[in-house]
Amino acid sequence: MSNRILLVEDDQSFGAVLKDYLTINNFEVTLATDGEQGLKEFTENEFDICIFDVMMPKKDGFSLAEDVKKIDKNTPIIFLTARNMREDILKGYQLGADDYITKPFDTELLLYKIKAILQRSSTLENEEQEQFKISNIFFDSMLRQLKVGDKEYKLSPKENELLKLLCVHRNDFMPRDLALRKIWKKENYFTARSMDVYIAKLRKLLKDDEGLEIINVHGEGFRLLVKN
Repeated sequence: MSNRILLVEDDQSFGAVLKDYLTINNFEVTLATDGEQGLKEFTENEFDICIFDVMMPKKDGFSLAEDVKKIDKNTPIIFLTARNMREDILKGYQLGADDYITKPFDTELLLYKIKAILQRSSTLENEEQEQFKISNIFFDSMLRQLKVGDKEYKLSPKENELLKLLCVHRNDFMPRDLALRKIWKKENYFTARSMDVYIAKLRKLLKDDEGLEIINVHGEGFRLLVKN
């Protein structure tokens, strides 16, 4: 499967040429021409890496990066800019940029940088915990399998992602907005109610394990409490 790139560039001619070049090199590229359109694409789709021009109408690249990092802090970002000011470069890295490239640039160099960042991100993802043994449950998030005592369940994708977040934060506070941004990609009344339904489903699945409890925390989030 091709890696997916979100390219946000307000110069439509340059953006089209760069999109074609990356597509020829086996990437699946979505091109947006302003920051607001870029944010809409990011919230509605999944991408492996983002490439943002800095100076754009409606929402600049730095503001767009801040919004993206709130949704998924692990998404790699490369900034493109015609400005070579030290302050801008520092700001880009402070926002979590993986690289900052000044125009004009060698497209082949950009290609190598993209591949290096994706390789690094892939390595980090492989190091993330996928299996959890907590109290009397065994949870394999890769296979979406949950065992509670002698009972075994196949989880839906959202049940799986939500339980993984709870397990990662076990005994700690898991904010509602974190789960909504990471799993549902947006925060509103309907997604919040949907998450409450999935929390209720997980509580039912875990009810046979008296050593575990999913508790509400002041209406702001949840906590997977491990009692033993």
